[in-house]
Amino acid sequence: MQAPLSSSGRLARIGYLPQRRSFDASLRIRGVDVVRLGLDGDRWGLPMPSFGARRRAARQRVDEVIELVGASAYAHRPIGHCSGGEQQRLLIAQALVRRPQLLLLDEPLDSLDLPNQSAITALISRICHEENVAVVMVAHDVNPILHHLDQVVYLAEGGAASGTPEAVITSPTLTKLYGTPVEVLRTSDGRLVVVGQPEAPAVHTDRHASGLRAGGDRAAG
Repeated sequence: MQAPLSSSGRLARIGYLPQRRSFDASLRIRGVDVVRLGLDGDRWGLPMPSFGARRRAARQRVDEVIELVGASAYAHRPIGHCSGGEQQRLLIAQALVRRPQLLLLDEPLDSLDLPNQSAITALISRICHEENVAVVMVAHDVNPILHHLDQVVYLAEGGAASGTPEAVITSPTLTKLYGTPVEVLRTSDGRLVVVGQPEAPAVHTDRHASGLRAGGDRAAG
């Protein structure tokens, strides 16, 4: 394995947002400090005081990305006091602070309510175009992000389907890929909605009554 690259190397061109992290309400670190960690949080030891142009540039960049994601109003609050949507905006700012060319997002809408899902999706789409950043997003529920996608890759049952949303997200393609009926519907405003087969009802077993159920099943057979 090759050695890790410095902030001036290739890894600095990739921003990464892992799956949803929860912050304890008692955590006192500010949102702005969380964003700053994306700039120099990988350096060992105690931070050396910086002066002059370097310090101003770092502060300016942190302020820029906080403004970009619309988090200026609460960036100086403790991160544990921010809502789920506010925390997610600050974490996206952290991933952007080194000016990446590629942004990797792992389930960025997980645990968010519908209004925040819509707001975060629109934010990511805007960043993609305004900052000229390529975005690769992993999502189990594709519906909130469908109308923002340029390309899509579906992985299921050891197979894959890739291409434009219009080419891949069709009832025959997804039904074949998943091996179960999948419907792709179009709403009145032209949006696609993917609807899978309803899940089977959960079966709860009781080990004390298992003999009675087994006997009943055999009799019914």
